[in-house]
Amino acid sequence: MKKSSKNAPEVRLGLRENLAQFSLLVLVNAFVGAMIGMERSILPAIAEEEFELAARTAILSFIMVFGVTKALTNYMAGRWSDRFGRKAVLIAGWLVAAPVPFLLMWAPTWSWILGANVLLGISQGLTWSTTVIMKIDLAGPRNRGLAMGLNEFAGYFAVALSALATGFIAAEYGLRPQPFYPGIVFVVLGTLLSIFAVRETKHHVTLESSQTTTTDAATLSAFGVIKRTSFTDPDLSSVSQAGLVNNLNDGMAWGLFPLVFAAASMSLGEIGTLAAIYPAVWGLGQLFTGAWSDKVGRKGLIVAGMWTQAAGIVVIAYGATFWVFAVGAVLLGLGTAMVYPTLLAAIGDVAHPSWRASSVGVYRLWRDMGYAFGALVAGIVADAFGLSVATLTIAALTFASGGVVAVRMRETLRTHAAASTTGAL
Repeated sequence: MKKSSKNAPEVRLGLRENLAQFSLLVLVNAFVGAMIGMERSILPAIAEEEFELAARTAILSFIMVFGVTKALTNYMAGRWSDRFGRKAVLIAGWLVAAPVPFLLMWAPTWSWILGANVLLGISQGLTWSTTVIMKIDLAGPRNRGLAMGLNEFAGYFAVALSALATGFIAAEYGLRPQPFYPGIVFVVLGTLLSIFAVRETKHHVTLESSQTTTTDAATLSAFGVIKRTSFTDPDLSSVSQAGLVNNLNDGMAWGLFPLVFAAASMSLGEIGTLAAIYPAVWGLGQLFTGAWSDKVGRKGLIVAGMWTQAAGIVVIAYGATFWVFAVGAVLLGLGTAMVYPTLLAAIGDVAHPSWRASSVGVYRLWRDMGYAFGALVAGIVADAFGLSVATLTIAALTFASGGVVAVRMRETLRTHAAASTTGAL
C-alpha cells in the first residue's frame, strides 16, 4: 500500500514517533488476549461437570482444535498481511470472533464447544498475528524487543485478568452462561477500534525497506520463507522450535493445570486465581524482558527462560498446596516472560522487511502448533500414567528445548547491530 508524496513525510519509524497508533494496538491486543482468558480457568470444569467427559485427552480436545486452527491461520495471516494489508486482516479476525461468546454460553454438546474453539483459533491467528506484525512495522529496527514486550504484556495480562474474572464469576453464578458475558464486550470494542481507529502500517515497511541496503533473500518465495524459518536458518529454526515447545507447555498449563489443582482440592476461586497468576506474571514481566533483550541480547534470555519454565512445571508437578502451586506458576510466568517477546524480536532481527510478516506467520504456525502437541501429549500421558507424570514429561521437553537454543542459535542482536553499522538495517 503506497502513500502519496503528500503523506510520505509523516511516515516515520520508532515507538515515540508512532506512539498513538502503537498504544491503540496495545489496547486492541488486550481485548484479543481477554478472549482466550475466558476459557482458561473454567472450560476443563465445564467438560467434566456439564458434558461428563472423563478421559483427559477428550477434555483437552478443545485446546488441540484451537491450536491447530490458530497455527494454520497464523501462517495465512502473515501472507495475507503482505498481500491485502494489515488492517483488513485484523478486522476479519474480529468478525470471526463474534459468535464465540454465544457458543460458549449456550453450546448444547461438546462438539459445539469445539466449533467455538475453531472460530476462536482462526480469530486469534488473524488478530494477534496482525497486531504483532503492525507493531514491528511501527517500531522499526531500534526497539523491537520493547515493542514485543509491550504487545505480549497487553495480551497476556488481559488473559490473566479475564481468567481471574471468569473464575470468580463462575464461583458466584455457575459455569454458564454468566462467565462469558464479558466476551461480548471484548468483541464489540475490538471490532469498533479496528474499523474506525487503527491505521494501515504497510507504508512503514516500504520506508524500512528503502533504508535497507542488504539484498539478503529480499525476494524469497513462500516456500523459501517456510524452509528458511523452519529448518535451514539456524537462528530462525531455533526460534521456531522454542516457540513450539513454549506453547506446548502453555497448552498443558491451560488444560491440565486446572485438573491438577482440582485434584488437590482447590476451590473454583482458588483455581481461577492460580490460572491467573501464571499469565499475570508472564504479562507484567514482558514490560521489562522485551526491552532487556534490546540491551543484553536474545539468546541468553531464551535459554534461561526455557529452563526457568521447566523448573516451574516441576514445582507444580510435586505441589499439593495453594502456595506451592503459586510459586510454580510464578516461575512458569517469569520463564515465559523471558522467552516470548525475545523470540519475536529475534525474528525481526533476522528476517528481511520484505518477507518479515510471512516469517512471523511461519514462526507463529510452529509456535501455536505447540498447543495441539501439548494437549495431545499431556492428555495421552495423563490417561496412561497420571497427571504428575504428564506434567514432568512436559517439563523435560521444555528443558531440552532450551538446550537446543544454547547449542544451535547465534546471538541475533549482535548480528543486527553489526549490520546496522554497514547500513544493512
